[in-house]
Amino acid sequence: MNILIVLAHPERQSFNGGLADVAAATLQEQGHEVLLDDLYGEGFDPVERPDFYPRRDADYFAPLTEQRRHYEQEALPEDIQREIRRLEWADLLILQFPLWWHAQPAILKGWFDRVLVYGGLYSGQRRYDRGHFRGKRAICSVTAASPEQAFMPYGRAGNMVEWLWPVHSSLYYVGYDVLPPQVTYGVQGGGIRYQDESVFLDHLEQAKSDWGARLAGLDGESAIPFTGWDDWDEQGMLRQQHPQRWRL
Repeated sequence: MNILIVLAHPERQSFNGGLADVAAATLQEQGHEVLLDDLYGEGFDPVERPDFYPRRDADYFAPLTEQRRHYEQEALPEDIQREIRRLEWADLLILQFPLWWHAQPAILKGWFDRVLVYGGLYSGQRRYDRGHFRGKRAICSVTAASPEQAFMPYGRAGNMVEWLWPVHSSLYYVGYDVLPPQVTYGVQGGGIRYQDESVFLDHLEQAKSDWGARLAGLDGESAIPFTGWDDWDEQGMLRQQHPQRWRL
């Protein structure tokens, strides 16, 4: 299996970097082909901008229009073509990142904005369970500063399921089967080593062990259930007979 790990942390020797390394090593030991995509290390530019595209209308920038036109002409910026090639190659996508300000780091959000191009990797009819990457899987490996209890439904930080919903929804939007996330709690400061050094290293080693053990059995895991086109009516609402209607 071909596996792409996208790392979004500015410090390569951070806790997140360590988890990316253990994922790569574990999966390679299992015989998989692994590519580590270090967004900061490669200098990925997360900001979509008009000067990436030679345009017919120099006075108005329509990002989705330009994405579609340049995809069709095989004229997207080289960094975007590179990232798309990697996604097309991979059977499994792993996103490794810390939660910052209730979301993924800006570089990873910009990666979604620029790489998942309209007209190429999704369209009005190629979304959700009809998405471009259907048959491929994705998983988020995430670090959070507070303890696990704080991210329970009644915790002070809020439910982790809701925190990660936008990322999971975006992955499903382009067709991925999204596996439940691997969340490592209590990573203070997003990886800043102000903890006692021995505590930090013990925590890292335990997190690596937990992640490595899970990766060994990933093939047998089921994806997060999402509704699909056959579940919705013409207005995009769950059909009256759908078993989840009672929750609304």
